[in-house]
Amino acid sequence: MDVKTHYDLLIEENNDPFRDPPALRRYMDSWDGQVFLDLLSLDPSKTALEIGVGTGRLAAKAAGRCLHLTGIDISPKTIARAGENLRHYPNISLICGDFMVHPFRETFDVIYSSLTIMHFQDKALLIGKIGSLLKDGGLVCLSIDKNRSEWIDTGGRRIRIYPDTPERVTALAEQAGLKTKKVAGTENAHIVVLTKSCTRGAQGPVPV
Repeated sequence: MDVKTHYDLLIEENNDPFRDPPALRRYMDSWDGQVFLDLLSLDPSKTALEIGVGTGRLAAKAAGRCLHLTGIDISPKTIARAGENLRHYPNISLICGDFMVHPFRETFDVIYSSLTIMHFQDKALLIGKIGSLLKDGGLVCLSIDKNRSEWIDTGGRRIRIYPDTPERVTALAEQAGLKTKKVAGTENAHIVVLTKSCTRGAQGPVPV
């Protein structure tokens, strides 16, 4: 089954992490949580992009820390639910689309993703695009599942994924011109923080 259909079906099944009870929220925080949010280094002057915004679980926490947050997700039903969940946040824009082919018209100070890059098979292409959308001096923060399984099993569905390691991600980042700032960890995830060095002269949006 493809990823878009899987996440559309999760919404039909009313599986929405944004609306989880406290115990399940604490469980999800074991992949990101306060450690992840602090590493984003957001402030009211910065713009941010979340890859795989889902139903808005992380976006709701990040939006109050930044000037503007853009969230992109491939699942139409997930984005529709995120629109409902995040309707009280005026500084959030949501995009339904494939991150790899969406024609962004701006660059960002911070780009982050939690439990999403496992869905991308071509990691070099993914990190290259992330780098192209990052402003000089910007920061990337990725939460990577410690589980090395190549499948997500949800009872009646099985979804192919492409697990990562911090070593592989940082190596690909170096090839894309990004520098590793920090590798941290939570109970269930590695968190890789990358930066983009400043260069002389102003840069406008990079066409992708």
